[in-house]
Amino acid sequence: MMGRREGALMRSPPSMSLRGSRIAAAVGIGVFLGCAFAFLFPNGLFHFDAPQEHRITSRSSQVVNSSPCESPERINMLKTELATLSEKNAELKKQIRELTSKLQLSEQGTDQAQKQFLLLGEQRKAGPFGTVKGLRTNPTVLPDESVNPALAKLLEKVAVQKELIVCLANGNVKDMLEVWYESIKSVGIPNYLVVALDDEIETLCKSKDVPVYRSKPDAGIDSIARSVNGHAISGLKFRILREFLQLGYSVLLSDVDIVYLQNPFEHLYRDSDVESMSDGHDNYTAYGFNDVFDDPKMGWARYAHTMRIWVYNSGFFYIRPTVPSIELLDRVVTRLAKDPKAWDQAVFNEELFFPSHPGYDGLHASKRTMDRFEFMNSKFLFRTVRKDENYSKLKPVVVHVNYHPDKFPRMKAIVEFYVNGKKDALEPFPEGSAW
Repeated sequence: MMGRREGALMRSPPSMSLRGSRIAAAVGIGVFLGCAFAFLFPNGLFHFDAPQEHRITSRSSQVVNSSPCESPERINMLKTELATLSEKNAELKKQIRELTSKLQLSEQGTDQAQKQFLLLGEQRKAGPFGTVKGLRTNPTVLPDESVNPALAKLLEKVAVQKELIVCLANGNVKDMLEVWYESIKSVGIPNYLVVALDDEIETLCKSKDVPVYRSKPDAGIDSIARSVNGHAISGLKFRILREFLQLGYSVLLSDVDIVYLQNPFEHLYRDSDVESMSDGHDNYTAYGFNDVFDDPKMGWARYAHTMRIWVYNSGFFYIRPTVPSIELLDRVVTRLAKDPKAWDQAVFNEELFFPSHPGYDGLHASKRTMDRFEFMNSKFLFRTVRKDENYSKLKPVVVHVNYHPDKFPRMKAIVEFYVNGKKDALEPFPEGSAW
């Protein structure tokens, strides 16, 4: 009994044998079909277009590795196609760069304060009362030497710590220019440059060992450079000054009617886009004051408070190479081009101070008024300082003869008074001037 049971168990049923045969047959058929497909379709059953870059590489490889039997016409055709595709690829890259640039420009006008804050530092919570300070100093632009390679090379030699004094001059102001650069030399200021607007000034500066730069030939600049119109020459400086800022240099822009008595770079704060001399003659006019306007017809509301400040002098200001500074120059140049009769100093101040309002976007530039005792205008000197004993020991950094047309004799008198110690040198001159 036992032997029969074991024998029965060891024998497989017919259904199981049949299933094993089917599996074996399926495996065999699969192997056969795989070999057949591999032989008939070596590149695969389904064909997908390769990416553009891969096709270019494959075709270039075909050109390079083509057999000697490949026809020259076929090779030339492939080379032409490769060149065409390369040109299209370069054009597409150019279009992408242009679109990216336009997108960046379009975004510049939105949320500037937030972007500037993120640029200068991480966001943080406001501190305790009285400790919060807003941003004042904008970052400088990335220097671009391609703007003017010749000027860039010259500034590397002349500037000190990326800053210098710059003055524009033509032959009409030759006498004043000599007093100007001699006072700079006597103080020992090394970083200054004369932008010569004609051959006469260029020759003079070279003969006196004065750093000089002759601006690039330009029909518009040359016509103004030969002008005797002081306002036209003054307006030209904003156009030329832009290149200095693009090259990454801070400039102390100086008119020629200025006498230097100390090194001005030792008296600057450098915490604003523009740091300028004021035309004000006391603390109120120079630094600002609350001026009350009276309108009796309004009764109880007859008094209206206004904030006033005398204008910055566009003939002496320190400007840093920042985006707001360059925008200021662009705005002034554009307005002066549209209205040649406009006074550059008035335009300069309007663009710097007028706030945004309907129909006008104001300039977001930081500004500082220079110390009026150090950076002195001729009104303050001839009306107050020379007559007051309290100022007898005061020695300004510079004196700007901006309020008087008899500039040359007054400049010489200032040198006599402050440099040579001649106490009565300023006495012959009236406070004001004859029309």
